[in-house]
Amino acid sequence: MRNQNQPIAREGYPFIFLFGFITLVFAVLGWGFLTLILLLLTLFTTFFFRNPERRLPRDEKAVISPADGKIVFAGLVNEERYLGAEVKKISIFMSPLNVHVNRVPLAGKVVDMHYHKGKFLNASLDKASDLNERSEMILETENGARILLVQIAGLIARRIVSYPEIGDQLEKGLRYGIICFGSRVDIYFPKEWKINVKNGDQVIGGETVIGFVE
Repeated sequence: MRNQNQPIAREGYPFIFLFGFITLVFAVLGWGFLTLILLLLTLFTTFFFRNPERRLPRDEKAVISPADGKIVFAGLVNEERYLGAEVKKISIFMSPLNVHVNRVPLAGKVVDMHYHKGKFLNASLDKASDLNERSEMILETENGARILLVQIAGLIARRIVSYPEIGDQLEKGLRYGIICFGSRVDIYFPKEWKINVKNGDQVIGGETVIGFVE
């Protein structure tokens, strides 16, 4: 699966090379101000698509954050579409400054996937979960519990990438996708499990423990 051992996510290369090439052209033409602007844009794009290594918690029952960002919701909801039950939901909003590579929060098998066309509302809004363009993946753990992961596009984001296919067995912490330029990730898991974060908390994908398996 792509982007497992690369400092820059592969999806960023076309943008970086494009902006870098335009920067070089402007530099050759002697257009100093535009060269500076494009150079900064190239550097920011490289920064945006960074793909750092992370240290996974050793606790096997720990549910790790699938994304970097800010917790905008943590609590009980009814999820009728795929889980058909009252479950715990945690929403993580990613600003353009956050790492946008997404990680698997708990080991499991991909049993279903769906992609929905939709709107591009501010991803921090609650209604973005239902109205925005999104990619949904359902994982089944060893003990039969099901987790729903939803990558949600935002105001700026226009591309969601998910690497796995139905039937794949995913390890905890594995990079499983990326959302380009500002977005959100929702995770739904059984209500019996504990939530370890609250609204406003900053989390780090692959490191922060957001919950515990019960």
